[in-house]
Amino acid sequence: MTTLIALQAAAADSSGDSLISRFADWSVHLMEVIGAPGAALAIALENLFPPLPSEVILPLAGFAASRGSFSLFEALLWTTIGSILGAYALYWVGRALGRERTRAIFGWLPLVDLNDVDKVEAWFDRNGAKAVFFGRMIPIFRSLISIPAGITKMNQGKFLGLTAAGSLIWNSIFVLSGYYLGENWHVVEAYADIFQKIVIVVVLALLALWLVLKIRKMRAKKAGMQGTDSAQ
Repeated sequence: MTTLIALQAAAADSSGDSLISRFADWSVHLMEVIGAPGAALAIALENLFPPLPSEVILPLAGFAASRGSFSLFEALLWTTIGSILGAYALYWVGRALGRERTRAIFGWLPLVDLNDVDKVEAWFDRNGAKAVFFGRMIPIFRSLISIPAGITKMNQGKFLGLTAAGSLIWNSIFVLSGYYLGENWHVVEAYADIFQKIVIVVVLALLALWLVLKIRKMRAKKAGMQGTDSAQ
């Protein structure tokens, strides 16, 4: 009971957002009731629903291990298993979607050229291993990277191995932080939040740049067609 109260107090120190707080409380209850597998279930769900915060659940798992709810090894093992299960589910979403359906979806989107889609697919074929491994350590992309892996039908054994390796590194950082920081585990959350915001800003900047270049390309193409018509 003392451990449960400590974990609940730790969860209450996380972000004040109601959804995050409820999910943290629920995760704490899972870890208290069924032990380390509860952390695996919480992390699997976090992979399926990226807005849910691994940066909160993983340190809490480390803190739970420091309080004796389960061992540090179990915390690392089960959170990594949860990451693999969540990623594998999204991999099969990509496999079910398939290349042709993906092209059809993008074909309906404005400003999207299917040639660009083909280039991205070709890039993933060449660099998919690196993308999956390092993608597991980048907020937002941690979950999303599994879908193109499924769409391109990356070898399942290779995908699972890369996912396990990348997830183990990411999970270890946060679980160990929670384990050694104890009741001050939430310190790492602040740094993780800054990192996530940097990633979001970079992504938005790249999207804005892509949009500007795409519009310029379309205008140049339209101007060239009008010039040809005038010459005729």
